[in-house]
Amino acid sequence: MAATYDVVVLGLGGMGSAALAHLAARGVKVLGLEQFSPAHALGSSHGQSRIIRKAYFEDPAYVPLLLRAYELWEALERRTGRPLMLRTGGLMLGPEGSAVVEGSARSAREHGLAHEWLTAGDIRRRYPVMRPEPDEVAVFEADAGLLFPEACVLAHLEAAVADGAEARFGARVTGWEAIAGGGVRVRTDQGTVAAGRLVICAGAWLGAVAPELGLPLQVERNVMHWFEPAASSEAFAPDRFPIYLAERRGTPVFYGFPALPGEGVKVAFHHSGQITTPDAIDRQVSAEEVAAMRQTLAAWLPDAAGECLRSTACMYTNTPDEHFVIGLHPGDPNVVLAGGFSGHGFKFCSVVGEVLADLAMDGGTRHPVGLFRPGR
Repeated sequence: MAATYDVVVLGLGGMGSAALAHLAARGVKVLGLEQFSPAHALGSSHGQSRIIRKAYFEDPAYVPLLLRAYELWEALERRTGRPLMLRTGGLMLGPEGSAVVEGSARSAREHGLAHEWLTAGDIRRRYPVMRPEPDEVAVFEADAGLLFPEACVLAHLEAAVADGAEARFGARVTGWEAIAGGGVRVRTDQGTVAAGRLVICAGAWLGAVAPELGLPLQVERNVMHWFEPAASSEAFAPDRFPIYLAERRGTPVFYGFPALPGEGVKVAFHHSGQITTPDAIDRQVSAEEVAAMRQTLAAWLPDAAGECLRSTACMYTNTPDEHFVIGLHPGDPNVVLAGGFSGHGFKFCSVVGEVLADLAMDGGTRHPVGLFRPGR
């Protein structure tokens, strides 16, 4: 079968839509395949807001990618006219010596990022609605803020199609294989397509799409909640209130956002420990889950812990070291992999799309992605 496309992108969520846009911008004949609808709520790229920050506690190696991600998000905003990013400032909080605080400070120092060190008293004076413990401190980063994930996905799709990409939705991939002499064949419930190269951005379905790799991935159910703040809700407005990531004694790490118009105050635990599969995930949220989140929120932001307006489930696809999987398929250099984003990947979509386009067309990239090699 002759190659119909230069590249096929499997999955058009956050990463796949970005890869499609970057490939199309280079004049590549590219097809994107997505089993659901555009900007759907069944994977990991939904929920109205996602944190973006530079002082990355997970590892300073991420910072160069983040600097490029900011540039690319701003460029996409200019091109599409869609608001995609909102800088609110960000607090990375915990006891002195905690991983969130010390890791954030380390990244900021190593890369010369503008930041402030705040004591508990500083936090209370700047944000009177917050209730830090006396021994808690924070790294404050003015450049941190949030992305609007559904808008980001749609913006990448819009740019891709404008540059000549084809995007098919409701197309479920049933398998793929290498073609003798080079290229790949992708089977879907709508027929078979051939291409010179394949980029797999299947999110929580990555293990099922590339089972031959035996990647040690675990899909984790995670829940996001939106609470109605008290009468002093203007204190939670984006121009007065930052995103935050909090590591507190006796509490799982949790994160939250300002109150966006009509949204309430969003908050979530960073991990749940509930292992599932993408096809069997429980999308119902229990009263016990809401109560546990409200209890945590009440100790930190008592004025925000009102009525729960809504809750929704999403998925993390975790690797053992919680670093990403990005690189060429170990068994086929015509196949590029991206997955295992472990609950902290969305902010990188813009730059990961660029990396995947590099790998698909050149077999390598200038970006530092060695940490994420699939064979590690």
